[in-house]
Order: sequence, then C-alpha cells, then structure tokens
Amino acid sequence: MPQLIALVDDLMFLSRIREAARAAGVEVCAVRGEADLVAAARREGRLVLVDADSERLPWRTALVALRAEPAYAALPVIAFVSHVRAELAAAARAAGASHVLARSAFVLELPKLVARAKAAPEEEPVK
Repeated sequence: MPQLIALVDDLMFLSRIREAARAAGVEVCAVRGEADLVAAARREGRLVLVDADSERLPWRTALVALRAEPAYAALPVIAFVSHVRAELAAAARAAGASHVLARSAFVLELPKLVARAKAAPEEEPVK
C-alpha cells in the first residue's frame, strides 16, 4: 500500500494527517528520527510530511540523511512551518524539503497531498 511518512510530533496535525489518509486509503507511517525516516522510505514511501516547527524532532538531520540516499533524492518532501518562522522555512529547504508550506496552507492542501501519496509515481500530480 502506498505510504505517507509523517515526521510530526504535533498530535493535532498527526491526527489530521491520519484522518485525511484514512479517508483516501493511504497508510501513514509516523517516524521520530533519521533511521526511522529512511527505513520508512524503503517501504514504498511516496511522500514525506515534516513539521519544521518541531523542536523535539531531529527533522534537519533526518532530511539530510534521507537526501543522502540516492534512491530517495527525488522523494517528495513537504515541510510545514508557522508563517512567521521564515528562518525555519529556509532551513527546511536547505535540509532537503521539496516544498515548504505555512501551517494554514498545509491544512488546506492536505487532501491534495494525500492524493499525491496515493497516486502511482507515473500518475503523480504536479504541484
């Protein structure tokens, strides 16, 4: 089953992600660090969602480790961050995020993101 990988520790956002995924028939794998992230990517990972506001998760090093693996260099990674934290948005891009969204935009885009995780790679919608 296609899987969406969530490097998220905010339970409210993780719950929203799980609910959207359940409605679309997509499996969610919640991870807490770099080894978990890379291992989850190996198991048919299609999309990674990252809470770049988290101070408890090592999201920077996890993204760098993921991008260091040639097989996952093109895996879509969407980070979300508070709109007032421009420095974190830049850090997420530098670490390897494909796109960075404000938290409010992330909530609005979540159904489309989940659909992207469900699509076969050759059918993947362009953002």
